Amino acid sequence: MIMAGGTGGHVIPALSVAEQLQARGCRVEWLGTAAGIEAKLVPAAGITLHQLAIEGVRGRGLLTLLKAPWLLINAVRAARRQLRDSGTQVVLGMGGFASGPGALAAYWLKIPVVLHEQNAVAGTTNRFVAKFARRVLLGFPAALNGGEWLGNPVRSDIAAIASPNQRLQPRTGRARLLVLGGSRGALALNQLLPRALALLPAEQRPEVWHQTGAAHCDSTRQRYAKLAVEAKVVAFIDDMAQAYRWADFAVCRAGALTVAELTAAGLGAILVPFPFAIDDHQSRNGELLVNAGAALLFQQRDLTAERLANQIKTLASSGDHRLGMALRARSLAKPGAAERIATICCEVANAE
Repeated sequence: MIMAGGTGGHVIPALSVAEQLQARGCRVEWLGTAAGIEAKLVPAAGITLHQLAIEGVRGRGLLTLLKAPWLLINAVRAARRQLRDSGTQVVLGMGGFASGPGALAAYWLKIPVVLHEQNAVAGTTNRFVAKFARRVLLGFPAALNGGEWLGNPVRSDIAAIASPNQRLQPRTGRARLLVLGGSRGALALNQLLPRALALLPAEQRPEVWHQTGAAHCDSTRQRYAKLAVEAKVVAFIDDMAQAYRWADFAVCRAGALTVAELTAAGLGAILVPFPFAIDDHQSRNGELLVNAGAALLFQQRDLTAERLANQIKTLASSGDHRLGMALRARSLAKPGAAERIATICCEVANAE
């Protein structure tokens, strides 16, 4: 039973592991919620989704805090029933609101739990679950004491992208900028990028492929048009491997999945962490790339259109600079994470 939900950063890596488990002949089912992206992606992958009525507590206000104990009790009971009825042999927690109740239910039923923490700073639920998990696996080093750093799973087509030397060295013409706001989009990037690019002379602007999220696609497209900046503006990118192959550098958030994909593809980036992430974990995620010289990081509150324009101009004008960042990003990749997590789940299940 896989427990992962909320955003693509939890669900997409978990789907990569599910694919590996199914290839080994394992039956995979899923615990999630109706409100998260898993409600769309998991059934589309042909996996049975069991939905729990649970939501986050931190930063949600007094009413949510008061409801939390009852929601948790009911969710644990529902998860216990699903685990028992499905004959689950091992539970894999990969983040999201369902992970806490699911892990508690598994502990109650004496079903072993494998935990994978994607971020550089472990969340409250995972810090608790780690105390009784059979194995603790990490997307970033030292996120939890005693954990094993395997990296974050990425899709196989992204892991198979050619090296930066093969992709970037032969290119001529204008640089190519990929803007990523994550599965829900990033309003600040949607507002800032058109203004920053408009400050550059047309001949110094890179080609732009901008992913906005569904809510802001039309307004962002209008913003580019009003400022006479050419850009390919889309709500979502279905083929992320194609986008990474196309790009010379990126401007993006610093979610765990994005950082893992940047390293797997080998792509330098300007990172703008989501400022309201719990425990500011996106800034800590981005430090892995920044410390290696694979990325620049700016807090959203400090990033003006002028400052961003200068950084884009610097990277767009130097292929050698972009290639160096891309190579350093690729050196941080942890290939085979999905396969290794699947293997560990099978080992734990078979040891029972």
